[in-house]
Amino acid sequence: MREQLERLRQEAIRELEQVKTSAGLAELRVKFLGRKGALTEILRGMGSLSPEERPVIGQIANGVREAIETAIEAKERELSEAETAARLARETIDVTLPGRLPPAGAIHPLNRVIMEIEDIFTGMGFTVAEGPEVETDWYNFEALNLPKDHPARDMQDTFYITDEILLRTQTSPVQIRTMQAMGGRLPVRIICPGKVYRRDDDDATHSFQFTQIEGLVIDKNIRLSDLKGVLLEFSRLMFGKDTQIRMRPSFFPFTEPSAEVDVTCVHCRGSGCRVCKHTGWLEILGSGMVHPRVLECGGYDPSQVSGFAFGMGVERIAMLKYGVDDIRHFYSGDVRFLQQFARA
Repeated sequence: MREQLERLRQEAIRELEQVKTSAGLAELRVKFLGRKGALTEILRGMGSLSPEERPVIGQIANGVREAIETAIEAKERELSEAETAARLARETIDVTLPGRLPPAGAIHPLNRVIMEIEDIFTGMGFTVAEGPEVETDWYNFEALNLPKDHPARDMQDTFYITDEILLRTQTSPVQIRTMQAMGGRLPVRIICPGKVYRRDDDDATHSFQFTQIEGLVIDKNIRLSDLKGVLLEFSRLMFGKDTQIRMRPSFFPFTEPSAEVDVTCVHCRGSGCRVCKHTGWLEILGSGMVHPRVLECGGYDPSQVSGFAFGMGVERIAMLKYGVDDIRHFYSGDVRFLQQFARA
């Protein structure tokens, strides 16, 4: 048994010299010193020894165990140091190299235009109002002078949830809700930004979801000239101080009289180009004096007060302002498109 223990010690030392990894070292420890290891197998034969030999062999076995454990610990330190050195070599960096800046984020162009429009109108005394995107038929149509049999409803192909619940087709319902909340108090000066939904086919100029900003002013002695003055100031602040506007007669059920508003072409400044179809003008919004029926639905007496309203598509303004030729770019999530709007 003495010879077996000596051979075991030599074999363990020899195999330790070949170990290259911590995992291999763990396997070797189990092989020689584990509960079913080689040393345990040899010691099971001690029962056949005489009482005088057992203490001697036991002492030799303990010496072999200590020698193997000492060798394993020394190898463990060696491997740990080697692995640490290798990791440090892999992770070495040149601290003198210039840093790499992460990509800069940017405000989405539509949000940027909304913020700019809000800044312009709040600077003129307006406040920002919001309302639900899921609306009732009454707020979205009837309170805006569009009864159920009104032919103008065909102008807006609507997403209905039930016969009386729908996705709003305009932000005008916010105007009615605000008027009701005001309880007849004056003045009312609000803009209403938000998403709206219509059953349009997606193409370069149409989308089933888009963004509107509508405005409403109610007070005593409000005139059409007040509307023109507000829109002229807005246009000059948005598109340049030399911008002019023109108002063309139109029809909207919730305003009377109604007008489409054009601005000087932002590309040719009125001289005529392909974008404005050589007219020098670009349409940007619809407007008009608030219909008496709408004032009544909002809780105001049309014989005592008057008002004007206007509405614009944010995508339309953004396309003109930034020269974007396809509305779908705003919703594509294409980072290459959005990076163009990152601030320097």
